[in-house]
Amino acid sequence: MGSLPSRADYTPMSHHMNILQEVARESSIEGRLVRSYKRSFNGFVARLTESERERVADMEGVVSVFPNKKLKLQTSASWDFMGLKEGKGTKRNPLVESDTIIGVFDGGIWPESESFSDKGFGPPPKKWKGICAGGKNFTCNNKLIGARHYSPGDARDSTGHGTHTASIAAGNAVANTSFFGIGNGTVRGAVPASRIAAYRVCAGECRDDAILSAFDDAIADGVDIITISIGDINVYPFEKDPIAIGAFHAMSKGILTVNAAGNTGPDTASITSLAPWMLTVAASTANREFVSKVVLGDGKTLVGKSVNGFDLKGKKFPLVYGKSAALSLSQAKCAEDCTPECLDASLVKGKILVCNRFLPYVAYTKRAVAAIFKDGSDWAQINGLPVSGLQNDDFESVLSYFKSEKSPEAAVLKSESIFYQTAPKILSFSSRGPNIIVADILKPDITAPGLEILAANSLKASPFYDTAYVKYSVESGTSMSCPHVAGVAAYVKTFHPKWSPSMIKSAIMTTAWSMNASQSGYASTEFAYGAGHVDPIAATNPGLVYEITKTDYFAFLCGMNYNKTTVKLISGEAVTCSEKISPRNLNYPSMSAKLSGSNISFIVTFNRTVTNVGTPNSTYKSKVVLNHGSKLNVKVSPSVLSMKSMNEKQSFTVTVSGSELHSELPSSANLIWSDGTHNVRSPIVVYTGDFSQPSSS
Repeated sequence: MGSLPSRADYTPMSHHMNILQEVARESSIEGRLVRSYKRSFNGFVARLTESERERVADMEGVVSVFPNKKLKLQTSASWDFMGLKEGKGTKRNPLVESDTIIGVFDGGIWPESESFSDKGFGPPPKKWKGICAGGKNFTCNNKLIGARHYSPGDARDSTGHGTHTASIAAGNAVANTSFFGIGNGTVRGAVPASRIAAYRVCAGECRDDAILSAFDDAIADGVDIITISIGDINVYPFEKDPIAIGAFHAMSKGILTVNAAGNTGPDTASITSLAPWMLTVAASTANREFVSKVVLGDGKTLVGKSVNGFDLKGKKFPLVYGKSAALSLSQAKCAEDCTPECLDASLVKGKILVCNRFLPYVAYTKRAVAAIFKDGSDWAQINGLPVSGLQNDDFESVLSYFKSEKSPEAAVLKSESIFYQTAPKILSFSSRGPNIIVADILKPDITAPGLEILAANSLKASPFYDTAYVKYSVESGTSMSCPHVAGVAAYVKTFHPKWSPSMIKSAIMTTAWSMNASQSGYASTEFAYGAGHVDPIAATNPGLVYEITKTDYFAFLCGMNYNKTTVKLISGEAVTCSEKISPRNLNYPSMSAKLSGSNISFIVTFNRTVTNVGTPNSTYKSKVVLNHGSKLNVKVSPSVLSMKSMNEKQSFTVTVSGSELHSELPSSANLIWSDGTHNVRSPIVVYTGDFSQPSSS
């Protein structure tokens, strides 16, 4: 993906057609050119044979050729939980917020949603250069100022995913919203006065070419922040990763890309959003969850998980255990799991089906009135009938009751929202580090609420198995946590419009709430939550920031032993690699180092530079706090930074030493720079492990 030549007579489309005609060696190449990028970077997508691909790759001036892959989408009270209160409780800069544009790369948007009404909005910002190309019967307004789609059809959302993510980041404040009365309250985004531009890159599938087209357009259109809750289950080198490539070009133009970490946790090294110029977001709990109670015939009440909007008024129905509804004795075992072909529908109809596995659709198709399942997950799903997912002990209580009664019965109650006071925890599905492309960059960067988020929905997307549609729905996933952080990034930018993407990212990371490992092992530590849980208010006033320029990223890539050709694949620019830095010395807000073995003595050094964005004549003192029982020796030099003026830069060195690292747990600490008002915190992680690292060439 190259940069655009500055010659006035250069036309990208003609150039791309000429290349294609030369390699195809045909008089007609109709239908071969799929897409041409000609606004923010220079490239095209075409249908090629393998030999043609090789000929293109060998042509002078071609910097990159890679296959078109398919990627996946990653899915009120959360803002209050994070301290971003509604109304006068939160400081805002409304004029700048109104000029802020968030680009949403997703499955489209439902333009008629009240979350995207333009009531009270003035015309789009003058910097906006985009268009409304949403398709037939699709209308933009002064809130939803632009729309594009990259596949047949239109920009209208059919799954609800894109509408949901857009409203989390920047939706209007809409009072009295709920999911069938559950979670009633005001739904809103982080920056309700900002504008939205929707780019439908997913229509059943999310292809590389569409994603790159959206980056090409959004950069030229004038967006300020990009949120993209999309990823792959496989790790690709940066030069073959369309999101990493597009995000690099966006960063070069001053646009921060916020990307979902993925939903393939809790396995270690499952995260695929790994480029340091992106802000990668994990998913965690807030202070609200949805529960659905089960009341047994003997009066015992059990609390399970479900987003269940059905109200059976507490009426009790007969229970039937899957095993008892088997079609035959030989199918009793698979009937315990409610495998569809093993159940006798006549024995299930009109009863509450009890199953060892969470398969509510089976209960629906077998005409059960409700269902109780064993469910060890930490998040609730929407189901098309009354459902309660019970933890193992409570599920065993149901089985014991079922076996002890001649006519066992129970009631499954409508879900209710409960609030609790506890520190946020990483959700089991959230993808984890370490970073298997560049081990010395900690990923994910940050975490935000991704549990059972109520937000806008498409009226083409039924939450059930029928045609019941809702304006607001409940979803869980890093897809939901990602637009939370994109909204926070936009909020920070409203107070600091001239801050670079790295400054905004640093402010968010260094002001995050500190989190603790919830379990033993790599997967529950900083490799799950990065710098911690996002704190929107604190992020607007970080005191110090770690700034990274495009030139720094070039030196970082060269330090990874990428040659000038490979660097050009990512950046589109010719780089000589005359300057190289070790990846661990990239001026990143976190510090991480992977060592070759656990039974060794080690010394690791990190070089960092901070920029004063707090107050002039301020003195920051360093403090180190060890985590996870670590026995690291951490020295900071100098240990005190005296800032005389705003935007002053000062450098320091962190030296970490120790021996005999734990083989199943990283050793970590927090470095905190404090001037009495600001606490600028950076995690330090030193680890060992046998995580594979793909070639960068």
